[in-house]
Amino acid sequence: MIDRRGFLAFDLGASGGRGILGFLNGGKLELQEVHRFVNGPVRQDGSLFWDFESLQRELVEGLRKALVVTRDIAGIGIDTWGVDYVLCDRRTGIARRMPYHYRDARCARGEAAVRQRLDAAALYRFSGIQDVSLNTVYQLAAHRMDHPEDFDNADFLMIPDALLRFLGADKAAEYTDASTTALLDPFSRTWNDNLLGLLDIPRDIFPPIAEPGTAAGLLRADLAAELGCDRIPLYRVASHDTASAVVAVPSDPGEEKPFYLSTGTWALLGAELDGPIVNDAGRKANFTNEGGFGGKIRYLRNIMGLWLLQEIRRTWNESGRECSFARMEEMAAAEQFSSCLLDLTTDRFMAPDNMPERVCAAAAESGVVFANDGAMLRSVYDSLARTFADHIDQLEQLLGVRCPVLHVVGGGTRDQLLVKLTAAALNRPVTAGPVEGTAVGNLLVQLIAAGELNGLAEARQVVSRSFPVATVEPDPVWAEKFAALRG
Repeated sequence: MIDRRGFLAFDLGASGGRGILGFLNGGKLELQEVHRFVNGPVRQDGSLFWDFESLQRELVEGLRKALVVTRDIAGIGIDTWGVDYVLCDRRTGIARRMPYHYRDARCARGEAAVRQRLDAAALYRFSGIQDVSLNTVYQLAAHRMDHPEDFDNADFLMIPDALLRFLGADKAAEYTDASTTALLDPFSRTWNDNLLGLLDIPRDIFPPIAEPGTAAGLLRADLAAELGCDRIPLYRVASHDTASAVVAVPSDPGEEKPFYLSTGTWALLGAELDGPIVNDAGRKANFTNEGGFGGKIRYLRNIMGLWLLQEIRRTWNESGRECSFARMEEMAAAEQFSSCLLDLTTDRFMAPDNMPERVCAAAAESGVVFANDGAMLRSVYDSLARTFADHIDQLEQLLGVRCPVLHVVGGGTRDQLLVKLTAAALNRPVTAGPVEGTAVGNLLVQLIAAGELNGLAEARQVVSRSFPVATVEPDPVWAEKFAALRG
C-alpha cells in the first residue's frame, strides 16, 4: 500500500472495462491499473442486453482493489459508451429490465416508428445528432412499443449515470452522455420537450441535466462500511467516453479547432468547437453535435473503428485459433497495399458473429478473393485509414478549416500500422497518444472538479508533460497509393 492521494477512474467500453488510479505528482499524472474485466452483449429471449448487475459487481471489485493500493482515494468517476440507458423504478431504483444493447435488432423498428412522425431532416434540426439506427431516440421508441409499462413511474438514466447512482450519486443526466441521445436541444442543452411530445415519450422520466466536472454525492454508506473506507466523493466526469478522450487530446492552445480521432471499438473523428453547427450540409455528411467538457461541442462523425478487428479476432479465438492483436498487425503489415477497400459506412459490419466471412463476402462482391488471412486484414487496415481520410476531407469542407495535424488518442494508438496508414492516407502528420486517453480525461475532470487543476488548458498541459506522444509523418509511397485510389 502507498501513502498517496489518488483518484479512481472507471472506464467502460463495449468490450471491456478498467479501473485506473491516477496520482498527480509534480505536475504529472501517473496511472496505475487496478482492475480489468470483460464486457459485452448477452443474448436473452432473442434480444441483446448488457449485464448490468455484473457491471455493478465489477465496480465494487475495482474499488476494493484500488483500496489495497491506497486508502486515500479522493474521488471516483465513471465513463462509458454512449446511447444506452436504464429505466429504473422511481421508488426502488431497481432496473425494470436489463438495459438493451445498442446492437439489438429492435433499433430498426424504433427508427421506422420515429420516421412515421418526423423525417431525418426534422430530427436533425431538433437535435443536431448524426442519424444512426442505434441512437437512443430510436431505442426508446422501440422500448415504448414493446414494453410501455416500463415507463410508468420510471427514471431514465444513461449507463454511466445509472452506475454512478448505484455507487451513491444523486439522480441526474450528465450532459456529454445525454447529448448522444438525440433528445437534447443542442443550443439550450436541455431535454427537447417539443421532440419528446411529438414522439409520445413521457417527459417526467428524464432527470435534470448536470455538467461534467461537478460533485455527484458520496459513496453509499453501506458500501463504505462493507469496504472499510470513507464515503469517497463521486464526480460527474465527461461520462461519454469520447468526451473524456477529447479532454486528453494534447492539442496546442493555438489550434483554432483541434481535429481528433478517438479510436476504440468505434472511431470518433471530429473537431472541438465552441458551439453547435446544425445545418443541412452537416446532416447530409452525417456529422453530429455532441457535448464536450467546458461548454465545448464535439462536432464529429461516429464511424467503424476497431470493431472489425476485434470481431475477427474473437471469431478466430472461439474456433480455437488463438491470435493476438499484435500478431494480426504483423500479418497485415507483411502484405502489400490492398486492392480491395471496403465501404465501412454501411451497416453490413454492424452486428457481431462471423466477421471474417462477412469481410470476405464484401470483397467478393468487388471481384476480390483474398489470398490469405493477412490479405484480408490488410484490406481492413487500408479501408480504415482511407475512411478516416475521407471524413477529414468532409470535416474540412464543413468547417472551412484545414486540419494541420490529426490527434489520435485511445487504444488504437498501440497499433503502429494503423497510425502510419492514417498519416499516409491524410498525407499529413498524425500525433499518437496518450493510449489511455479516455481514462486520462476521466481523471483530469475529477482533478478539475476537486480544485486541483484550474481548467481544460491546464489539464492538457498535464497530458503533454505526463505521456509520450509520437508524431508520425506520412510515408510518401503509401501516401501516393492512397492519393491514386482517392482520385
